[in-house]
Amino acid sequence: MRFFYFFLIFSIGFMGFSQSKEDSAKEMVQAFFKAFHEQDSVKLKTYAFEETQLKSIAKNAEGKMVIHTDTYEKFVNSITSIPAEVEFEERLGLLEAQTDGYLANVWMPYEFYLNGELSHCGVNNFQLMNTDEGWKIISIVDTRKKQACKD
Repeated sequence: MRFFYFFLIFSIGFMGFSQSKEDSAKEMVQAFFKAFHEQDSVKLKTYAFEETQLKSIAKNAEGKMVIHTDTYEKFVNSITSIPAEVEFEERLGLLEAQTDGYLANVWMPYEFYLNGELSHCGVNNFQLMNTDEGWKIISIVDTRKKQACKD
């Protein structure tokens, strides 16, 4: 009987140390943002699967909802071309993840600051695919709001 309790406690303890798919997906997105802030194009390129797209949803000047689509390569080039004298920071809220093992969805609110001033806010939605190398980004969709960031 002692062996049974020892085995039960050991098994429960061991399961607590294993990392969930949701946690590993969140960690990949956090690593992406670390490379993003460091403007590290080499690392940023390793996070994406082939033909990854970025879509931004926002209101245009007439107040109409529009979607702007870019390639991941163009996105990486735009981040790495930000001049050193320009400070930028994307502050993330709580990351939430869902996965079925093959596909993960990581969602988080954010606020984007340029030179210390709030530029815009919204949510990021990362779609990830689980590959032999780990999670890879297949799509990023964000919303961009200029007003109502604190709502």
